[in-house]
Amino acid sequence: MTAGAALPPLREEVSLHPGPEASDGWPTWTLRDPVRNRFFRIDWPSFEMLSRWHLGAPEAIAQAVSAETTLEMDADDVIAVARVLDRSHLLRPQSRTDLARLAAASAAERPSWGEWLLHHYLFFRIPLVRPDRWLSRTLPLVRWAGGRGFSLVTLFALLGGLALLARDWDRFATTLLDTFTTTGAAIYAMALAGAKVVHELAHAYTARAKGCRVPTMGVAFLVMWPVLYTDVNESWLLPRRRDRLAVGSAGIRAELTLAAWATLAWGLLADGPLRQAAFVLATTTWITSILMNMSPFMRFDGYFLLMDTLNLPNLHPRSFAIARWRLREVLFDLGEPPPEPFLPTMRRALTLFAVGVWIYRLVVFLGIAALVYHFFFKLVGIGLFIVEIGWFVVLPVWNELKEWRRRGRALLASRRSRFSLLAAGLAMLATVVPMQGRIAAPAVFQAAEHRPLFPPAPAQVEAVLAANGQKVAAGDVLFRLVSPDVAHRAAQAARKIAVLDHELGASGFDPSLQSHTQSLKEELASAVAERLGAERETEQLTVTAPMAGIVVDMMPDLAPGQWLSPKDRLAAVAGDGPAVLTAYVGEDEVERLSIGAEADFLPTAPGRATVSGTVTAIERTALHQLDVPSLASVAGGPIAVRPGDRTLTPEKALYRVRLTTTEPPPAQELVGTMHIDAAGATLVARAWRSTLGILVRESGM
Repeated sequence: MTAGAALPPLREEVSLHPGPEASDGWPTWTLRDPVRNRFFRIDWPSFEMLSRWHLGAPEAIAQAVSAETTLEMDADDVIAVARVLDRSHLLRPQSRTDLARLAAASAAERPSWGEWLLHHYLFFRIPLVRPDRWLSRTLPLVRWAGGRGFSLVTLFALLGGLALLARDWDRFATTLLDTFTTTGAAIYAMALAGAKVVHELAHAYTARAKGCRVPTMGVAFLVMWPVLYTDVNESWLLPRRRDRLAVGSAGIRAELTLAAWATLAWGLLADGPLRQAAFVLATTTWITSILMNMSPFMRFDGYFLLMDTLNLPNLHPRSFAIARWRLREVLFDLGEPPPEPFLPTMRRALTLFAVGVWIYRLVVFLGIAALVYHFFFKLVGIGLFIVEIGWFVVLPVWNELKEWRRRGRALLASRRSRFSLLAAGLAMLATVVPMQGRIAAPAVFQAAEHRPLFPPAPAQVEAVLAANGQKVAAGDVLFRLVSPDVAHRAAQAARKIAVLDHELGASGFDPSLQSHTQSLKEELASAVAERLGAERETEQLTVTAPMAGIVVDMMPDLAPGQWLSPKDRLAAVAGDGPAVLTAYVGEDEVERLSIGAEADFLPTAPGRATVSGTVTAIERTALHQLDVPSLASVAGGPIAVRPGDRTLTPEKALYRVRLTTTEPPPAQELVGTMHIDAAGATLVARAWRSTLGILVRESGM
C-alpha cells in the first residue's frame, strides 16, 4: 500500500464496538471478526481513521482526522494502520492478486501434518452443545444465584461451616485419609465432574446475563486430559472491566459457593452417605478452585482475571516477547527497543511472569507424562516426555537461535555478545570433550566369604552362645532358639501317631476297623511326615556356624527371651579368607570401568582408614536383589529399594563390581563409598547412553 492508492474497505461482517478504557486513560474500541471469532483492540487514532475509512484515500483520511479532531497525522499513519488491518485479514480483497495473496498466506499458516498432530496432542477442543437459546430461556430461573442476597447468605454459610470444621477438625482429617482408596478416587472423580459442570454453567449464565452470546460448550483435551470449556469470547466486547471480571470469575465463585454450602452440610449432617457426599464435594471444590482455576500460568480463569485486572490483553505472548527481548539485551546488549513501551518495573514483572509460565507448563506436562508412564503405558509416557521436551525446550531454543542468526551483524558488533558467545562455546565444548574423573558408588568392605544368619521361623531366643569378633569353627552352635508353635506341632504329631498305631494294632481283633486299615496307614504316614518336618524345624532352631570364621554384625542387645521374626538378622560369619570390596555401580557409568582400574574405599564409619583396591570383575547383568541390607534405603543406606518378603529389589539398575585388596578383612562389615578410576566420557554420550538404556529397558527389548 502506498500514498495515493485507494484503500480496500473493511470486510462487511467485521464490526466495531466500544472497548474498555486503556491503562493510560485513553478510550479504546474492539474490532470483532465473527468468521474467525477473533477480537482486535484499537486505540483512539485508529478509531478516528476507521470512522473515515469510506473516504478511500490515505491523504483524505489523514486530512479529515487532522481537521476534525485534535490529532495530527499524515498519510503514512493511515497506511501503517491499513497494513496492520491487512495482516490481520480484516480488509476485503479487491482483485485476483489480493485473493492469491490471501490464499498464499493461508497456505503458509496451515501447519504440516506433524505440526497439526503435535499441536492437537497438546490441546484440542470438541464442541458438544450450542447452549445460547437454552441459556436465554433458563436464565430467569437461576438469576437469583448471582444476587447480593444469596451471596450474603453464602458468606454466613461459609463462616458457619468453617466454625464447625474447626470444632471437628480431627474427624475431618481422618475422613480425608480414609478416602485415599480406589473407590475414593472414583467418588472424587464424579464430584469433580459435577463441580466442573456447575463451573462452566456459571460462566455461561453470567456471560448471557451481560448480553454476550455463548456459541458452544464442550470438552477440551490438555495433553489428553479432559477439561470442560465454555466459549465466552464475546465477553471481550464488554466495555466495562467490572463486567468482564464478573464473567471470568463466575466459575470460581460458583465452585467456592458449592464448597461453602458443602462444608456447612458436612458439619450439620449425621454420619452417612449424605455427609460423605458433602465432604467429597467440599474438599474437591476447595482444591480445584484454589490450585487449578486461580493459576495464571495456564489459560484458565486465573489467567483471564489477571489480564482484566492489569488491563493487558494477550498477556502470555506479550510477556514472552518481553522476556525474549530481555534475554537478548542481557546476553548481547544490542540496544534494541523493547517490544512495547512498558515501565521498567512492569518489564521486570512481565519477564519473571514469562519465566514462571515456561517452568510451570513444563512441570505440569511432564507430570502428566509421568502419570501415564507409571499408571498406564510406559512407552506412551516416554513418548510424551520426548514430545514435551521438544515442544517446550528444544523448539523455543531453536526459534531463539534463528533470531540470533538474523541479528548476526549486530551480535558481532557488540562487545558483550563476544563474551556471551565465548561462554556458550565453552559450555558446548564441555559437553563434547571427554572428562577424566572417578566414579563414586556405594560399596561394602567385608570378608570374601560372608554368610548372614536368620531365624528359620518365628522363634524365641533361648541362649546366645556367640559374641562379636569370636572365632568359630564350622558347626559350632551360636544361638539356640525355641518355637512353641513347632513344639506344639511335633507333640500333636506324636500323639496322632500313638493313636493311629493303637488303632492299627487293634484292627486285627476289631472287624469294624479292618475296612479302614488302608486309610489308617495313609494317615499314619502323613503324621510321621509331620513329625519329621517338625523335628527338622526344631533342629534348625539351633543356629550353627556355616563355616570357620569370625562372628560379625551381631544384632544389638540380643538376649534370651527375645522374640524374633524370620526377617531379623541374628549375625553373620565372615570367613578366614581374604577381604573383598564390592561396589554397586549404575548402568550409566558401568561402561566406563575396566578390569585393573585402581580405586579407594572411604568407610562411612568415623576413624576408619581408606582402603585401596583393584577392579577384578565387572558383572554385566543387573542385580535383581540387593545382597547387602546395610546399603538399602530402608536401613538408612544410599540405595533405593523396594522391600519384599526377605528381598530388597533396587529401584534402578545396578551392577556389582568386585575389587581385591591387600588389607586384612575387617572384624565387621564396613559400608562406604568407592571412588574408582574411570575412562573419560562426554556429557552428551553419558546422557545418550542413559536415555537409550531407559528406552531399551522399558520397551522390553
